[in-house]
Amino acid sequence: MIAFIRFRNLSFHFRKETELIRRFHSGTNLKSTSPDSSCSAVAIFWDLDNKPPKSLPPYEAAVKLKAAAASFGAVRYMVAYANRHAFSYVPQVVREKRRERKMLNQLERKGVIKSIEPYLCRVCGRNFYTNEKLVNHFKQIHESEHKKRLNQIESAKGSRRVKLLAKYSMKIQKYKNAARDVLTPKEGYGLADELKRAGFFVKTVSDKPEAADVELRNDMVEVMDRRRAECLVLVSDDSDFVNVLKEAKLRCLRTVVVGDLNDGPLKRNADTGFSWKEILMGKAKKEAVSVVGKWKDRDVLKRLEWTYNPQLEKEVFGLDDDMGEDEDVEQGSVDENMTNGDSGAWWDLRSDAETEAVSSRSCK
Repeated sequence: MIAFIRFRNLSFHFRKETELIRRFHSGTNLKSTSPDSSCSAVAIFWDLDNKPPKSLPPYEAAVKLKAAAASFGAVRYMVAYANRHAFSYVPQVVREKRRERKMLNQLERKGVIKSIEPYLCRVCGRNFYTNEKLVNHFKQIHESEHKKRLNQIESAKGSRRVKLLAKYSMKIQKYKNAARDVLTPKEGYGLADELKRAGFFVKTVSDKPEAADVELRNDMVEVMDRRRAECLVLVSDDSDFVNVLKEAKLRCLRTVVVGDLNDGPLKRNADTGFSWKEILMGKAKKEAVSVVGKWKDRDVLKRLEWTYNPQLEKEVFGLDDDMGEDEDVEQGSVDENMTNGDSGAWWDLRSDAETEAVSSRSCK
């Protein structure tokens, strides 16, 4: 019985060592073999000076971009770069909408047209028949209340400041959500606030030329140095980032480019590329599944590649140099015996009887 238990333990350890050796040669990670551990981290770098959102509102464009990037892994890092001129610029689409809203306000004031549904104040719930009355009400009451709250928070210190923040947090958020649709921003069209609401970290750089490009490039290199992400998503058409993409490839990182140039230098040096239209339509999110599948197949093939390493073979299988020398000696002795025992040519295939007859004739 004791011998049987020992035999069973030995067989168990032998199977375990065999499995470890097999995984060691195939390159499988022994610490994390679950599917969740293979989920790569994704970092998004958005060049707003080169690729600002135009066809969609900033918040919707940022949400769709994040959803497309999430198809390549878990999004851990999202940064948008621009100078103050990019945040003060108003696209042509937004200008046309504001112009139409101004004309509708004039027609409503004159009584030419009338809204089917009343305008609702999302802070207090009151209804108004014209948009101008809603805007005036919002500015006179709710905007002044919001400023008073902010002044109280700024003047307070210590625990009182913390209590005021907790007390007014819901009201401040409610005001911001309502003001987004009612009030027109004094500068720009709310690009920075909308991107922050979508989860992006907005980085305002100096007004020097190429300042945003330098800051973006430095952050990408830092992410690569610290191995914070395995997949880099670059939103730009600027060819100055080609060297950064090449560096990412040398470090075995995945690269995705979002831009409108179909055959641009960035997309040629990236693993895959999409246009803004594909991002907004959701086509990029569907195609990302096949791209990730190709990446996984490529990783599996790399793990299965085998190269001969004598030192590794000796450590794993316990081979010594003495065994090789003994084999060479034995092989040499066998070759000598074969050479001495058979004086004929190797192509002369004769039987033993014929060989004896030939040798007796030669003796005579």
